[in-house]
Amino acid sequence: MNNLFSQEPQRREVNADAVGLNRFLTRMYGNMALAVLVSALTAYLSMTTFKVVVVNFFAAHAGMVWLMLLLPIALTFGISASAQRNPVGSFIMLMVTAVIYGFVFSLIAGAYTGANIAAAFLSSAAIFVYLAIYGTVTKRDLSRAGSQASAALIALIIAWIINMFLQSPAITYIFSFIAVIIFVVLTAWDAQKMKNLYLQYGNQTSVSGLAVVGALQLYLDFINLFIQLLQIFGMSNRD
Repeated sequence: MNNLFSQEPQRREVNADAVGLNRFLTRMYGNMALAVLVSALTAYLSMTTFKVVVVNFFAAHAGMVWLMLLLPIALTFGISASAQRNPVGSFIMLMVTAVIYGFVFSLIAGAYTGANIAAAFLSSAAIFVYLAIYGTVTKRDLSRAGSQASAALIALIIAWIINMFLQSPAITYIFSFIAVIIFVVLTAWDAQKMKNLYLQYGNQTSVSGLAVVGALQLYLDFINLFIQLLQIFGMSNRD
């Protein structure tokens, strides 16, 4: 009897950790899903209701395309730096990032058919959900695979820059497959990493801020996976 009662506080602590973890994951994936929805809605409106306005704007301000590509990078650093001090501000920056990427998607989407876009989005969503669940529940340590994938991504970015001058469709096609593999690994790793960060530091840090940072990382994994699959589907159809 004494042993039974002595285990009650430990059981309550484990249950509390599980409840807290579920709340954190719900908030993180909720933020991430909202960012994806904002991007999709922005892209849709830019391609339909506001298509003429968007086309005329970028035609008159061609340099804005580069700003649209570089600004999310700055916002990403801003979110990571301020998430703990200002979770609300970081959340707003996440939504701004999602809007900007929505505009970028609307410019990219003109080169692909609706079927390509739908297939890429559904494939990305299915792959992402599976990997997020796997990364969250697996007992296997994915840190080594994640570190290797991060290093491979840096190498791939350098190779991409070189290929911008070579303009080789075949190399671009191959790189897209490599990128999909990289972001598959990164998605599972980021899911596991954010879970472990909460379990280790959840009571020492802002849970809201940590949820925004996690949502940003997973959002970037998803959109990069989507873009690479879109390229694969588009180039396969052209072939």
